[in-house]
Amino acid sequence: MDMEPLEIRQIHAPPAPLRLYMAALMSVRKKNRVAPMPAISLVRPDLSLDAGHVARYAALCGFQAAHGVPLTYPHMLAFPLHMMLMADSRFPYAMLGMVHLANAVRQHAPLSPDQRVRIEVRCGIPLAHEKGQAFTLLTQMHAGGVLAWESTSTYLRTGIRNPLGLPYQSRIAEVQAAQAMQEWTVEADIGRRYGAVSGDLNPIHMNRFAAMAFGFQRAIAHGMWTKARALAALLPARAIDSAEASIEFKTPLFLPGKATLWADSYTEAAGQTFEVKDERGEKPHLRGVWHS
Repeated sequence: MDMEPLEIRQIHAPPAPLRLYMAALMSVRKKNRVAPMPAISLVRPDLSLDAGHVARYAALCGFQAAHGVPLTYPHMLAFPLHMMLMADSRFPYAMLGMVHLANAVRQHAPLSPDQRVRIEVRCGIPLAHEKGQAFTLLTQMHAGGVLAWESTSTYLRTGIRNPLGLPYQSRIAEVQAAQAMQEWTVEADIGRRYGAVSGDLNPIHMNRFAAMAFGFQRAIAHGMWTKARALAALLPARAIDSAEASIEFKTPLFLPGKATLWADSYTEAAGQTFEVKDERGEKPHLRGVWHS
């Protein structure tokens, strides 16, 4: 069977976050039937790693000024394109109820504030999950014509029968970080504050009653904030030329709440494995590994 040709769309200015969430709400009309991922690439051809926005993001996630552009920051630029791609009429599944399973980021070249970059997002492979249809979204960021950063985000649409693809497999299931590194007090408003910086205004992060409507006890922290907060504590306090960090989300971190960061020692061969757990250090919120 011939592959569907890739349709490339240039996006010079994505819609405002509230408009993106209106599109997410409207996607409930989709039939959620098993179908191939659409062959669409959304491209922002020229934008800046705005120094002011980088600084606000870094401060909120716990990075130091010496970190420069945080390893996780480019996800902020890709997220509106993720939303637009999933809201597209050719994308088969509704966004409401989507679960973020995993995220892997890889930086290949140094990044600096106010650098001009190009962002591209497209669908990756479908994966059969015991709870529904999983799939990946692939992001690449080029700077000066060179691939500088890329990511793979894995999402799950629950309730889909007979999902396509090879079985989804956890790649970080065996991580059991040994050493308690930090205790966190996570404020009730961190979801609203991170939403204001990231544009991720999903109501489950913003408001207790909205979260309860989706089956949560209280509002929950953004998974990508939790990942960034962990890496801010673990990465060396300097700008990096290249690094990679993969995580899998496990259980919600309720707001307000307390959490603990656990990690093993860094080694050149294996990098550093880590977990964010509950206050008692028993239940994992996420598990990951990073290395440079």
